[in-house]
Amino acid sequence: MLSYVVDILANFAVATINFIGYPGIFLLMLVESAGIPIPSEIIMPFSGFLVFAGQMNFWLVAILGALGNLAGSLLAYYIGLKGGRPLIEKYGKYLLLSKHDLDTAEKWFSKHGDSAVFFGRLLPVIRTYISFPAGITKMSVKKFGLFTFAGCLPWAFFFTWLGIKLGNNWGIIREQLHNFDIAILIAIAMCVVFYIWRRKKKIRKVVSEIKNI
Repeated sequence: MLSYVVDILANFAVATINFIGYPGIFLLMLVESAGIPIPSEIIMPFSGFLVFAGQMNFWLVAILGALGNLAGSLLAYYIGLKGGRPLIEKYGKYLLLSKHDLDTAEKWFSKHGDSAVFFGRLLPVIRTYISFPAGITKMSVKKFGLFTFAGCLPWAFFFTWLGIKLGNNWGIIREQLHNFDIAILIAIAMCVVFYIWRRKKKIRKVVSEIKNI
């Protein structure tokens, strides 16, 4: 099922770039960074293939890809900043998230946010969603923009270059990264399960202590 959805999104990305060219690269990378998982592992290599075919310029493709990422990331950041925290404070209890958890996350991001945003941009799946927690935890927008762009540039240049090198075989990039995407999703799911287990254990301990008073 997941593979089927990815194939649909990949075909949409290819059709969009074929239809509107450079603006398509910018818009698709914007949408990807705003939280809609259109794989940039398709967008940039296919654009690189078009460079290989003499239809596009390498530097323009890579820079537009990075700028699209930055624009989409800022959009997601402001969504998290303006609406994320109030929603979590109101409904977070249903996900075992408390105000204390948000405060802890905010302190962590104030200390490690630069590295989290930069390296998060270099990882499939995570790069699509790292902007939301950065906004929710009120990371400095200047720092966020700087480290986001710094992380997006090597990603955009590398995958454009790969598309050029592979030429007509650019599609194998997505095939090779598919298992890596699944591994990251599994790792995220395991972290969520572990967090829920720890929260429930902590809640049971508190309830037990109250009963013993």
